Amino acid sequence: MTTTAPAPRTNLIVAVLALGGIAVSLMQTLIIPLIPELPTLLHAAPSDAAWAITATLLAAAVATPVVGRLGDMFGKRHLLLFSLGMMVAGSVVGALSDSLTPMIVGRLLQGAAAGVIPLGISLMRDAVPPEKLGSATALMSASLGIGGALGLPTAALIADHFNWHVLFWVSAGLGAVVAALVVAIVPHSTVRTGGRFDVPGALGLSAALVSLLLAISKGGDWGWTSGLTLGLFAAAVVVLAAWGWWELRTREPLVDLRVTAQPRLLLTNASSIAIGFAMFSMSLVIPTLLQLPVVTGYGLGQSMLAAGLVMAPSGLVMLVAAPLAAMIARARGFKLTLIIGALIVGLGYAFGAVFMDEIWQLVVSTCIIGAGIGFAYGSMPALVMASVPVTETAAANSLNTLMRSLGTSVASAVGGAILANMTVALGPVTVPSQDGFRVVLWIAVGAAVAAAAIAVFIPPVKAAVTSGPGAAPAREDELVGEPAAH
Repeated sequence: MTTTAPAPRTNLIVAVLALGGIAVSLMQTLIIPLIPELPTLLHAAPSDAAWAITATLLAAAVATPVVGRLGDMFGKRHLLLFSLGMMVAGSVVGALSDSLTPMIVGRLLQGAAAGVIPLGISLMRDAVPPEKLGSATALMSASLGIGGALGLPTAALIADHFNWHVLFWVSAGLGAVVAALVVAIVPHSTVRTGGRFDVPGALGLSAALVSLLLAISKGGDWGWTSGLTLGLFAAAVVVLAAWGWWELRTREPLVDLRVTAQPRLLLTNASSIAIGFAMFSMSLVIPTLLQLPVVTGYGLGQSMLAAGLVMAPSGLVMLVAAPLAAMIARARGFKLTLIIGALIVGLGYAFGAVFMDEIWQLVVSTCIIGAGIGFAYGSMPALVMASVPVTETAAANSLNTLMRSLGTSVASAVGGAILANMTVALGPVTVPSQDGFRVVLWIAVGAAVAAAAIAVFIPPVKAAVTSGPGAAPAREDELVGEPAAH
């Protein structure tokens, strides 16, 4: 049976796990100030230096579902510590790098830490009392956005005043601190499935994801109609079909597609893709707009540090919004909070699309978006956990995290293509036009509205929660700690 810790201990567990999520998202953000300088720093061509970014994306896509399944099988705490170890190792390799190859290796290792957030959410289900689980998982899920918003000004400040290697040493130190806290405070989960790991399933899903994400992330450089891009898309489709055939026939699949196809989980994951798309659009548009020269007529001429400071309040808003979402969920359920969150995100982007002439307007826009993300990201884990047995929590949350990542990858490709093609001349160079920014923001509005529309059709939950192998999904009212009206 699963046991829960006393209240003071519970608060410490939640704080440590949320800090782990923030640490991973900070790690992913810390390299952003270096992106324009990577070719010079690594003595590489710009197209080659871009692999320092792509490598993390690919590693995260592969690692997230794998460590989730392994966590359910052999212990979530073990895999959480493994993921934090990959973060520390990758950060140390990056800190010692002065050329492209070791940097790519380091970034691959860092990408393998992406499972920290879904593993943390799953550990909370095993260790946190039902009356606190809703707010705890909301905070953990929102930590991805919180760390991203706070990481940009932190990274810019470090990059402006210290050698760039310090960014990676900071990441390594933070990962080591979180790992030590996990060892000291977070208990082992007694909920495990055991069984045999689905190696063919892991290899097949990894091949499909790498093909798909390579095509999405590099298609703009290679050409969307090039043989390589189209070949990778085709390979992703073929391998994914073969993988699905295998998963439906193997006794212990990596991803139980029959469970995943249940309407509640399927629609939650679909809504997550749209929310992920909308979330990344803010990171794509706002910093670029803030840093464009004033001479363009719409650029605000700010430094990277100033741009980060403009984004930072949104992270604090997410921190406040996550427990507020849990409070609303106690009365009306997480489905409603997901819908509300998605609509708030859309409102924030609509405000930004209309008002982008002053810094304060962008602060207001990002804060509205941050509030919506806090609601939406805080709702998804509960909806996922209400759809799967307790023995499959980590795998299901990892898949949901992967769906969000797919949304952000698509947003990066679509937004990047729009901004690259809708340009104006600025002396000898071209820069994205104001209309280009507005198009990306309005597309994000559409993605947020689509997420809300999908969430409307998520069905209610009636199953009861139990512990141990074969346990039923959690009932939504038990995730928020109060009786629900069905």
